[in-house]
Amino acid sequence: MKLPRDLSGNQLISVLKRLGYKQTRQTGSHVRMTILSPRQAHLTVPLLRPIPPGTLAAILKDAAVHMETTVGEILMRVS
Repeated sequence: MKLPRDLSGNQLISVLKRLGYKQTRQTGSHVRMTILSPRQAHLTVPLLRPIPPGTLAAILKDAAVHMETTVGEILMRVS
């Protein structure tokens, strides 16, 4: 599945919140998202518009590995 080229940091944060992540802090233009289940993990999301494809791919891959799912399944929640 192709990565969206126009996804903003705020849109990605909304998707991550639907997956169970919570915003734990913000430093400048970066937001730290944390999930506690099945084990604690953190992601850092830049508040850019749009997020560069390489950065987006890395964030989604980390989330997918932690949640034992695929990047494609996470991307289906973006729309």
